[in-house]
Order: sequence, then structure tokens, then C-alpha cells
Amino acid sequence: DKNQVNEIINTLKKGPLDPNVDVVIGVPAIYLAYVRSIVPDNVAVSAQNCWKVPKGAFTGEISPAMIKDVGVEWVILGHSERRTIFGEKDDLIAEKVAHALESGLKVIACIGETLEEREAGKTEEVVFRQTKALLPAIGNNWTNVVLA
Repeated sequence: DKNQVNEIINTLKKGPLDPNVDVVIGVPAIYLAYVRSIVPDNVAVSAQNCWKVPKGAFTGEISPAMIKDVGVEWVILGHSERRTIFGEKDDLIAEKVAHALESGLKVIACIGETLEEREAGKTEEVVFRQTKALLPAIGNNWTNVVLA
């Protein structure tokens, strides 16, 4: 809720924050404009998701253009919860990453295995597969991409 958002922002304002570290706070879409308006200049804001095309009938989704329109420059894509709960596959995440980058957003691309995959010794296989799927979307320009 908004009280939690304010607590987090106040903690960030008190600092101290290392000037050599980029700090990015990912917030639910409904709070993006609000957080952008109160966050200190040395903290960036990120959406927690976006869709793969600029417009259309995608009820409830937000586009990179909408994110940028409220002054936010980052988006988190491929989070484990999006993969497991919402069933997002590697190819969809790659499409989202490509569109976000083409739209001028910076991307926090999440990769990682589930507990079951880890226990089955598949960590390396899963991380390789997920990263490989992102390569065409990113190309040779990793300037605006962070792997998490």
C-alpha cells in the first residue's frame, strides 16, 4: 500500500546510498507516477512488467510507452513469479525485452531456476536456456540491460 511505498522511499532518502551503485526501485504499476514524483534524484524507478507491443486490446497490461510517459525508465522482465504463476515462457519474455529496449527503456532481465530445477541439478541448463532466449532480443548492446 501507499504507506509501505512511503516508508521505503523515506529509507532511501535517509541513505546513505553508495554513489558508485545504481539504485532502482521496482513498484507496482499503480504507484509508478507517484513514486517517480517523490523519489530522490539518485534513485531510479522501475515498472515490474510491461507488454510486448505498443498498443492494442491488452486489458490490464502496460506498454513501455506508458511507462516512459510517467517518467520511469526501467522495467523488470522475466521475474520468477511471472514465469511460474503466469506461465510466461522464454520466447514471450524475449519479445517483451526486445520491445522494451526498442522503446528506450532499460531492462532488468530476470533468469533463474525453480527450487525443483535446482534440486534436480538443472540450474546451469535452465539459466543457459533462459539467457540464450534473450540474446536475439538484446543483440550486441547490453548497455541498457542488467541480468538478475
